[in-house]
Amino acid sequence: MTRTKTGAAALLALILGAMPAAAKTIVYVSNADSREISVLELDASSRQLKPVQTVAVGGTAMPMAISPDKRHLYVSLRSQPFSVSSFAIDQQSGKLDLLSTAPLPDNMAYVATDRTGRFLLSASYTGHKIAINPISPQGFAQGEPVQVVETRKHAHAILTDPSNRHLFATNLGGDVVLQFRFDAVTGKIVPNEPAVVETKQGAGPRHIVFHPNERFLYLVNELDGTVDSQRFDPARGTLSKLGSISIVPPGFSGGAPAAAEIRIAPDGRFLYASERTSNTIAAFKVDAETGALTPAGNFATETQPRGFNVDPRGSFLVAAGQKSNSATLYAIDPATGALKELQKIALGKNPNWVEIIELP
Repeated sequence: MTRTKTGAAALLALILGAMPAAAKTIVYVSNADSREISVLELDASSRQLKPVQTVAVGGTAMPMAISPDKRHLYVSLRSQPFSVSSFAIDQQSGKLDLLSTAPLPDNMAYVATDRTGRFLLSASYTGHKIAINPISPQGFAQGEPVQVVETRKHAHAILTDPSNRHLFATNLGGDVVLQFRFDAVTGKIVPNEPAVVETKQGAGPRHIVFHPNERFLYLVNELDGTVDSQRFDPARGTLSKLGSISIVPPGFSGGAPAAAEIRIAPDGRFLYASERTSNTIAAFKVDAETGALTPAGNFATETQPRGFNVDPRGSFLVAAGQKSNSATLYAIDPATGALKELQKIALGKNPNWVEIIELP
C-alpha cells in the first residue's frame, strides 16, 4: 500500500514537473521624484498587486518601454544628464537588472521601441525634436543616435505602425501628427506624403495607440480633453480623421482639461483615456468595423492619473497617481468595459508611467 501511494505521488510529481509554470503578470511603475521603479506582480487568482522589487535609478524616472521580446525595459531619465537606462528582465521573477545607462539627445518625454526591438524611439517635449537610437543585440540602448529630427513645438509621442514601415510623432504645441516612412534596417526616417496631419487648433495632440486590427489609430488630445479616431491606411502609412469624442465627465466644471494617457484592450473592444483635472479614466466601446467610439463611463481614479495600462489579457487596469503616490488595480467588466476597484497600493513619489507584461 505504501509503495502504491509512493508510486502515485511520484507519478503526480512527474506530471506536474512536465507542466509549464503558470504565466506571471508583472507591472512596472516609474516613480519620478523618488528615482526608482516599482516592480509588482499582478496575481489574477487573488486579484491583488504584490511588491516584487524596488529598483533605484540614476535620475528622474519617467517614460518606459518594453522590448518586443519582453526581455528588456528602457526608462528615460528626465534629469540631467538626460539619458536612458536599459534593464534586463528576469524571465522567472520579472526583476530588473541594470545593463547600462546611455545619453539621449535631450529631455525625452516618451520612449518606445520599433517593432523589431532594434531601435529606441524618443520624443522631446522641451527640445522640440524626436530621435532614434540603435539598440544592441544584447539589449543595450546605444548613446549615439541614428537620427535626430527637429519638429514643431512640444513633440510628445513617437510610435511605428504594426508593419514597422511607418512612424508617427505627435506635436502638442504644433497641433499636428507628423507622418514618416521608417527604414527598419537603418532606423532612419523620411517625411511621408503628406508629412503632417493637422488636428483641431489648440487640441494639443499627446499620445497615440493603434487598434489591434491595424485599421485605426486613436489620439488623445491633452488641452481640449478629447480622443480623435483616425483611419489608418497601411499601404500609404497615412491617417485621416474620422471623429472626436470628449473624455471629460459630463457636467464637470472643475477646470481646463489635462488629458494624459490612452490605452486599448488587447482584443480592441475597449479603449481608455485618463484625464488629470477631474482625476478620472474614461472608457469607450470600440466598433472594430468603423472605428467609432461609444462612451462606457467615467471612473474616479488616483489623483492626477498621468499613467495607466491594461494587462495583456484585458482583465485588469492599473492606474498610477502622480499626487497620490499610489496605484489602483481595477477589474475590467468583460461585457461593458466598466472598471471595478480592487486594491490601492502605495508606491514611490510621483508615479507616472505604467508598463505591464506577461512572462512565460
